[in-house]
Amino acid sequence: MLGLAEDHGVTGHLAARLLQLDQDFVPPATRQALVERQRMQIVVTLRMNAELFRLLDRLEAADIGALVVKGPVLAVQAYGDSAMRSYGDLDLLVRQRDIRRATELMIAAGYQAAVPLPAIDAGKIPGQYLFSNPDSKLLVELHNDFTLRYFPRRLPIEEFFARQIHVRFDAHEAPAPSVEDELVLICIHGAKHFWERLMWIADVAALVSRQSAIDWERVAELTHAVGAQCMLHTGLRLAADLLHAPLPNKISTRVRADLAAARLVEGILSWLPAAGYQHPGLFERAAFRLRMRGGLISAPAYLLRLLLTPTEEDWLEGPKESHHRFLDVIRRPFRLVRKYGRGNKS
Repeated sequence: MLGLAEDHGVTGHLAARLLQLDQDFVPPATRQALVERQRMQIVVTLRMNAELFRLLDRLEAADIGALVVKGPVLAVQAYGDSAMRSYGDLDLLVRQRDIRRATELMIAAGYQAAVPLPAIDAGKIPGQYLFSNPDSKLLVELHNDFTLRYFPRRLPIEEFFARQIHVRFDAHEAPAPSVEDELVLICIHGAKHFWERLMWIADVAALVSRQSAIDWERVAELTHAVGAQCMLHTGLRLAADLLHAPLPNKISTRVRADLAAARLVEGILSWLPAAGYQHPGLFERAAFRLRMRGGLISAPAYLLRLLLTPTEEDWLEGPKESHHRFLDVIRRPFRLVRKYGRGNKS
């Protein structure tokens, strides 16, 4: 059970509930293991938060706008505790025009860039701009409207910055997307990963449960603008069915009426217990992508874009001397077949 909770990213949730029970109910060895894992998660969270504020100060001093997505701000908004949710990296939303300067700043801060400056200058767009610190082992990812490829339509990043809020934790404030924008973000993120981990469903359930003043019309407007209505409905239905998240009657009716979302939920429930160790195969993945986008024209166009848009994995697989985008495009489908053809993560 402890191992499964770890795989699903809900160790903090499990510890918070079991440690409240009578001492005789939980075996001493299990209770001690929970306490140790909870303590470790708190220590890791404090260390990552300290680094986050250090980087935010550097970015602000360089006049580079950044929003913290997921991670600690989501934990605070959804659970009221930045250490309740486990996360392995820090995610920041940064405008594309600032990426080169942000990369130089991260390198100066002691990080190694997975996407080198020449690739940025060449206009190559990765799945994320990943940075790793060899000393602290911390990972930082920079995202923007170009890298968030699983948005059916481009993220309106300027609107996200215009609606930003400040979330307070650890005696500091961090700039973050509005609750409505964060909800759409995490539903698209969950869909990107086929909702293989319970943590992503718990995030949706906790956010809509704790944030009672959500502007649902704004949520609907954003999902319509980016073409993500089915992704949102799938996330909300999972949260309501599995974790009893309360939804307003109007929203619940709208979610229940989405037959495509209902079919997606059936598939998700078949692989969710495996916690990502038996994810859907290549053709099942393609069918999932088609259904979550919907539309006779828009769905195939969406799948084709995902299939043929190269990322840094495709660049790295080719010869170093090759800088032709066409070769990256041709190489990508073959790499995906090799990666997902077996349909088994382990």
